[in-house]
Amino acid sequence: MKPVIALVGRPNVGKSTLFNRLTKSRDAIVADFAGLTRDRHYGDGRMGQREYIAIDTGGFEPDCSSGIVQEMAKQTQQAVAEADAVVFVVDVRTGVSGQDHDIARYLRQCNKRVFLAVNKAEGMSDSPLLAEFYELGIGDPHPISAAHGQGIRSLIEAVLADFETPEDEEALPDGDEEPVIRLAVAGRPNVGKSTLINTWLGEERLVAFDMPGTTRDAISVDFERQGQRFKLIDTAGLRKKGKVFEAIEKFSVVKTLQAIADANVVLLLIDATQGVSDQDAHIAGYILDSGRAVVVAINKWDAIDSYQREVLERSIQTRLAFLRFAPVLHISALKRQGLGPLWKALADAYASAYRKMTTPVLTRLIHEAVQHQTPKRAGTFRPKLRYAHQGGMNPPIVVIHGNSLDHVSDSYKRYIEGRIRDHYKLVGTPLKIEMRSSKNPFAED
Repeated sequence: MKPVIALVGRPNVGKSTLFNRLTKSRDAIVADFAGLTRDRHYGDGRMGQREYIAIDTGGFEPDCSSGIVQEMAKQTQQAVAEADAVVFVVDVRTGVSGQDHDIARYLRQCNKRVFLAVNKAEGMSDSPLLAEFYELGIGDPHPISAAHGQGIRSLIEAVLADFETPEDEEALPDGDEEPVIRLAVAGRPNVGKSTLINTWLGEERLVAFDMPGTTRDAISVDFERQGQRFKLIDTAGLRKKGKVFEAIEKFSVVKTLQAIADANVVLLLIDATQGVSDQDAHIAGYILDSGRAVVVAINKWDAIDSYQREVLERSIQTRLAFLRFAPVLHISALKRQGLGPLWKALADAYASAYRKMTTPVLTRLIHEAVQHQTPKRAGTFRPKLRYAHQGGMNPPIVVIHGNSLDHVSDSYKRYIEGRIRDHYKLVGTPLKIEMRSSKNPFAED
């Protein structure tokens, strides 16, 4: 599982700037929890081969009565509880404040690994101003500049130092041995994840056992269905009670993000009675960014009428248009309807994500595509597609070589993608097309 790093501190010390620097993006998954005055933001970060999840919090606000606004305190406390490590961000320009002492006192009691990041310290690595921050009792201050990127690498290297180096992606088994499909069930609270999981573990008479979890009790369950082995990665809050698995609807964004990252296939469960929410779209976007195969299941389909079904179908087409490649199935976990086709769709999505595509066939496909429709000329350039090969799996990557490929339009790439999908019958998986142009040896440097 990816380690989770929470950024905490009072307002305006640069937490969001640091978050954007760590995630290399202004986009974030937002967890909208009832009763919170501000949202927490979640995003992916990478340092070399090390990946992690960052949480940006709204910060502690001053309050004359308690020193910290109650709702903001709840939010930060939840972020700290979810985290493996905490980065406490302070501002070197304003020095140590009373609020900083309040936060430091709280963090010392949390029994978490805490790192002190002194922000806005451009060119101040040896400044005597840093000495003041030792009084917070958090340890050595790390001078950084979130805005300019200074000191960020050494800070994150220190944070990640105690975490194990992630193992390489599981290799596919040789011969006839069936692979284990890592399956994550994702979705908002109360969409029926628990009901579906309980149905799988009970109705299907599957042998299940508890695997060691992380500090946040993320549990995976191994089971087998019709000769196919699965590892169910819990996002619904599976807990073991005696010998019976009890599924509790407990929504954790961190757990969902980690489960998606660790999965081969993700089942995105949507409540037919609630429609497609912003949270559904956020989770779907994260699945796409992760490159995971995905199947969409509309649960409680039996609970809505024909008009509502039509409205929901249109909503899926518009709000989840970027998951156009994913099969959409209608199920009722409670009534055990549609589960057979769902299993087939999950197996097909996994097979598509790991489909082997040979260079001769891919090259023939792009030549046939060009004969059928040539790419548009861009000024004096006419893109020429020469040959193609597979560049990776999960998701499948097709690398196309030729000349002037920088000028190939997105619409033409989608056209090529469509022809490859049709030939290999790829369903439920993203397909990435990479264009690599040959250098002209006669071009001037």
